[in-house]
Amino acid sequence: MKLSSIFYSVALVLLFTVSPVKAQWKKLKDKDLREWVLLNGEASFEIRKGTVTGTTKLKSPNSFLCTPENYGDFILECDVWIDPRLNSGIQIRSESYSGYLNGRVHGYQIEIDPSERGWSGGIYDEARRGWMYALDRNPTGKKAFRAGEWNHYRIEAVGNSIRTWINGVPCADMLDALTPSGFIALQVHSIGEDQSKEGSQVKWKNIKMITTEVEKHSTPHSDIIPQVSFLENTLSEREVKEGWKLLFDGKTSSGWMNARTKRFPESGWQITKGMLTVNPESAQKGGGGDIVTVDKFRNFELIVDFRYTRGANSGIKYFVDTEVNNGAMASIGCEYQILDDRNHPDAKAGVGGNRTLSSLYDLLPPRNKRDNGENIWNRATIIVRGNKVQHWLNDMMTLEYQRGTNSWKETVAASKFKNTTGFGETEEGRILLQDHGDNVSFKNIKIRELE
Repeated sequence: MKLSSIFYSVALVLLFTVSPVKAQWKKLKDKDLREWVLLNGEASFEIRKGTVTGTTKLKSPNSFLCTPENYGDFILECDVWIDPRLNSGIQIRSESYSGYLNGRVHGYQIEIDPSERGWSGGIYDEARRGWMYALDRNPTGKKAFRAGEWNHYRIEAVGNSIRTWINGVPCADMLDALTPSGFIALQVHSIGEDQSKEGSQVKWKNIKMITTEVEKHSTPHSDIIPQVSFLENTLSEREVKEGWKLLFDGKTSSGWMNARTKRFPESGWQITKGMLTVNPESAQKGGGGDIVTVDKFRNFELIVDFRYTRGANSGIKYFVDTEVNNGAMASIGCEYQILDDRNHPDAKAGVGGNRTLSSLYDLLPPRNKRDNGENIWNRATIIVRGNKVQHWLNDMMTLEYQRGTNSWKETVAASKFKNTTGFGETEEGRILLQDHGDNVSFKNIKIRELE
């Protein structure tokens, strides 16, 4: 056995060392359907000998079997079996009320995914922000779920932390403060009009919870898998240890300046409610414009949460050199495109989608992306290691490329940057947020420099 495998096995054992405080487990209402509440859909649920079985129904929306009680901090364990043709989930800290999408269930969903994608144990924000913790950067977690078999789930929700395990393997580690409490629900996903899936089933059994002295029974934190934090303009303890720093503190313009004047604009950009917003309507003559970081960066991982309005266009640029040629290229750089693909005409311009959301603007199109849509927060991640660059959108990698190669030079030569000498090949530069004349907001802007 390789040393790394031994270390991983030992780490798992340590993670699940029994707490000296005896756990007070309680079963989660597994004897009578009348103790649950069915919301949104028309799929059928039944309970037999402690096993809850959900069965799909044609043309039904997502169906949720919900607890009548809300839960804040808890540890939940259960065993799950699912028809390999379906996907499903376990809702936690979820809500349903008439003022939000006519009562649609929304909140954190722990994924049940038997497909080759392998995102079981990931965290999806149902009917709100979409994917928050996919498993593409946790290859071991992707393999934890065994399709066609019973799988053991463990979910720990303590304060702002939500963590998951499947069959003892860590899958997700997320920090978020949006919903501190809510009901738990078992989902039967909609199959639309797919008759081949009619009557398919998902099952849960051995459902139990700890709801008292939860922190004492929680698993010790570890850096064995990546942590993803959505805490507003705040760094977690682990992020600080990993070298992250905030580029926006949520209150001031410290660290930012206009790309040309070297001063933060007096108008056109607003800082309100923890957001940095380009608001063209507030711009006085000569106000606004692109803003850049005071600092320069070479190798880095950058995270930016952004929200665009209907029909908006903006971007996040990197490798921006504001000094070269007396500032002639102060707003030129590789651009992570921000665009309302559904309503902005630029989405159909360019070549093959290379001007759409998360593209490398006018150069390379994205793939496999999930856009949450207008007026909903999305997360952009840009990773640079030397000449190798990746774009991510909502925890899914959408493109990767390498600068300086013959292929790169050919791509640039076929773009609007063909007459820009050495485009995108500078070794370091500033980060830029673009003022394209549309209302777009940014928050949770953070970066860590890589070796």
